[in-house]
Amino acid sequence: MNWILAPENRPVKDSDTPLPAHAAADAAPRPGDHYVQSFARGLEVIRSFSDQAPQQTLSDVAARTGLTRAGARRILLTLQTLGYVQSDGRWFRLTPRILDLGFAYLSSLPIWNLAEPVMEQLSAQVHESVSAAVLEGTDVVYVLRVSTRSLLRMSLGAGSRLPAYCASLGRVLLAGLGDTQAHAVLSQSALEPRTRHTLTDVDALMAQVRLTREQGWALVDQEMEEGVISIAAPIIGRNGQVLAAINVSGQANRTSAADMQATMLGPLRDATEQIARLLAAR
Repeated sequence: MNWILAPENRPVKDSDTPLPAHAAADAAPRPGDHYVQSFARGLEVIRSFSDQAPQQTLSDVAARTGLTRAGARRILLTLQTLGYVQSDGRWFRLTPRILDLGFAYLSSLPIWNLAEPVMEQLSAQVHESVSAAVLEGTDVVYVLRVSTRSLLRMSLGAGSRLPAYCASLGRVLLAGLGDTQAHAVLSQSALEPRTRHTLTDVDALMAQVRLTREQGWALVDQEMEEGVISIAAPIIGRNGQVLAAINVSGQANRTSAADMQATMLGPLRDATEQIARLLAAR
């Protein structure tokens, strides 16, 4: 399978070496004159709400964001005035209006409008949950999900994050990078054994990334969570770059790795290729 590696746009060479930690840090964007600190703090307040903290007191928000109580209060009241937060006087919680921010991303890129019906068809065909994600930092970020049943203990939806190193989606997205960048991402990841099956050695993970790039798909068997198995493939744009990844998730106690590869890889690759064709026709 021929991928153009992004964003380096060049073939991987054996001589590629990982970026030193200081070089990776130097490449990260840094605040400058263009940096609006109050806006950044507002986003941090929004991000402090989660399924573990769906409602928070002023003190909770200040503690989770590192802001002073006065600073957290100003931001919360601003968000409340704009309709993104509501409060009963003690507890603050996000309102449905916050979804506008996520939908703006989904509606701004044609890929997601085109992918969703194809993913629904795929889920109906294989009778399993189907997800789409992109790479951000060391995580995969879920953009779309068609769920048939709850497999993971955590709740997954648009905006959910999982570590890329132990996710089939992550292996595919890392394979879309050059070796240097993929190695840098893995080196910056918190490589923890989430299960007894999880690979945590950078060299072993890089071998899986290269295998994924070569074969055009990745299968991860209970590395993210015991009992969960998934297979993923890339959505490739006209220029050969990996735009996103789609996976099918199942339960290991009723679908073995061999069965998943035999019965679901074909429909999965058909779906990703269909999305790619739809994108190319626009």
